[in-house]
Amino acid sequence: MAMYLLYESSSGYGLFEAHGLDEIGQNTEAVRSSVSDLSRFGRVVQLTAFHPFESALDALNQVNAVSEGVMTDELRSFLELNLPKVKEGKKPKFSLGTSEPKLGSHILEATKIPCQSNEFVLELLRGVRLHFDRFIKDLKPGDLEKSQLGLAHSYSRAKVKFNVNRVDNMVIQAIFLLDTLDKDINSFAMRVREWYSWHFPELVKIVNDNYLYARVSKMIDDKSKLTEDHIPMLTEVLGDEDKAKEVVEAGKASMGQDLSALDLINVQTFAQKVMDLADYRKKLYDYLVSKMSDIAPNLAALIGEMVAARLISHAGSLTNLAKCPSSTLQILGAEKALFRALKTRGNTPKYGMIFHSSFIGRASAKNKGRIARYLANKCSIASRIDCFADGATTAFGEKLREQVEERLDFYDKGVAPRKNVDVMKEVIENLQNKDEEGKEAVEASGKKSKKKKAKGEEEEEAVDEEKSEKKKKRKMETVEENEKSEKKKKKKSKSAGGDEETDDGLTQSKKKKKSKSEE
Repeated sequence: MAMYLLYESSSGYGLFEAHGLDEIGQNTEAVRSSVSDLSRFGRVVQLTAFHPFESALDALNQVNAVSEGVMTDELRSFLELNLPKVKEGKKPKFSLGTSEPKLGSHILEATKIPCQSNEFVLELLRGVRLHFDRFIKDLKPGDLEKSQLGLAHSYSRAKVKFNVNRVDNMVIQAIFLLDTLDKDINSFAMRVREWYSWHFPELVKIVNDNYLYARVSKMIDDKSKLTEDHIPMLTEVLGDEDKAKEVVEAGKASMGQDLSALDLINVQTFAQKVMDLADYRKKLYDYLVSKMSDIAPNLAALIGEMVAARLISHAGSLTNLAKCPSSTLQILGAEKALFRALKTRGNTPKYGMIFHSSFIGRASAKNKGRIARYLANKCSIASRIDCFADGATTAFGEKLREQVEERLDFYDKGVAPRKNVDVMKEVIENLQNKDEEGKEAVEASGKKSKKKKAKGEEEEEAVDEEKSEKKKKRKMETVEENEKSEKKKKKKSKSAGGDEETDDGLTQSKKKKKSKSEE
């Protein structure tokens, strides 16, 4: 049986025919040893046809199709033109070797050409790849390397393309930074408390919050200068007038030691730094919430932005989280406890990071494991919707949250929850109705704009007609005026001619009279 090899290079498709395979007996080791020697390998494998790609874009499209196991129209026409025709009802006397099994199965389905992909075929293709520039005579030295480099770059670029708004790496960095800031702010605030307590120790018991303590310590500065005039400012910071009065009274009877002006400046500067860090932490949290609404809106709507971000961070990416089964998602973050339980043959953990969700805290002790399993199931669904859905919406996450609420009611009161299939159908129908309403609104606005345009055109036409009529009237008036002026000129010219004639008659009569008198 004859055997052909399909090789996809960076410059085009190559079809090779392998001879003398019966002698080799399809021995992989024999082929592997003969691959490096072109004189031996050239006797077995020979070039049958070569189809170059038209452009770099065509090469990228063809390689993308091959990697996905799809046969393009160009590849089909190339194979049908250069391979023996397959007769219906008869077994073909040849086979086609491919490097991609998926591509081979697609070729078999579409063209009935038998394909195979095994170690023997891969070794033959390895030899073809090694000596490809020797088989194609028209290739100049260096052309193949350039085409390989260019195609590799464009292929990698196409694979790495992503939506800038859905970069989950930013969420991972933000949640790590938030955790670090929480630790740093806590330790710095404790340092401010210890430092300022030498001067005003009673303030620690009155103001418990770290951020408020830093603000109050910066505002008070020197306790000896505390008066009742500071009460409004302290009330604005603390939000409680009684506490503000208590601070002023404690400052008057404080047992703390006095600090120099330089020491107080340093304390104030450090307190300001703590306040700035706390303000930046709030801004970073707002950024994380807005980013989660773009990347994983359903997961955030289900369990909250912080827990959702920690799950994505621990899994490595949203795609990795979507690939996790719900049993793995349930114990994410409790790996040490899991392996310890497996070693000691004890009880495995029931929950990991999802324990921070409010649902597990609201469940009773005996139902915590059950609700954790159910919540992990819903989180898995939400993460897959967020990862693979085209549009971002929180509709699925809100409905999944309602399902978890119903499950809690079921554990407490015995109320039967809705089925997941019915809930998902309801969400999809609502989304479809919204899309239809949006399309209708767009069409209505388009019709309105068309009507407005038509009205505007009609008004413009009417205005143009009026202008043209006015122009015609003006022309008629000018023509009439011209005619009248010409008539007047003619009349004047006629009257002038008559006058001349009368004058001539008078002169002639006078001459006649003179001549008679002379006689």
